[in-house]
Amino acid sequence: MNLDKVNFIPDGVIFDVDGTIWDSTPIVTEAWNRALVDTGHPDVSVTADMLKGLFGLPMLEIMKNVLPGVSEKDVRIFDKVCIEYEQAALVETSGIPYINIEETIKKLSKKCKVIIVSNCQAGYIELMMKHLKLEPYITDKICHGDNGLSKAENIKLMNKRHKLKHSVYVGDTIMDANACSEAKEFFVFASYGFGQVENPDAIIDSPEQLLEMF
Repeated sequence: MNLDKVNFIPDGVIFDVDGTIWDSTPIVTEAWNRALVDTGHPDVSVTADMLKGLFGLPMLEIMKNVLPGVSEKDVRIFDKVCIEYEQAALVETSGIPYINIEETIKKLSKKCKVIIVSNCQAGYIELMMKHLKLEPYITDKICHGDNGLSKAENIKLMNKRHKLKHSVYVGDTIMDANACSEAKEFFVFASYGFGQVENPDAIIDSPEQLLEMF
């Protein structure tokens, strides 16, 4: 853990989802591989580790990485079916929450605004919140699938909407770090997640370490 650079008390904590709040890659992997077969790509498959390296990108960019060289039309067909299968699977089965994340968010909500900003598809954040019973503790949420904006733009949108002056963003990938740099947001790297980031503003090794910022 390294919180040495945190010389302020945050008025908001903005969370990424995948690799930060939970890991849904086992469920998503199975759904996507079914979608690949059903959309005419039986020779292509994904693994959980592959998805962990792609999560953080907007959904359509992920799909293009899964199907390189495939026409835009076919990628969009796969994207539609993939999201349909994934959403249906996640209605039935929860992703795996990181240890103490629910209790950490509950405690944080008593001290500041807790917000979620992700590059996921519309409806995904809501499924996660329902499974982990986080609805009462989340001030607001937004994703790329809701409005088509980048993660950096949505971070700025949330800060403006809730008049936040000293918020921090918690994420686990270089894409999160780059979005924070673009948005001029303080970045807390969740080292327990999917990615690697050099020289973040701060590092946590487990969710509950966020409470030490207060």
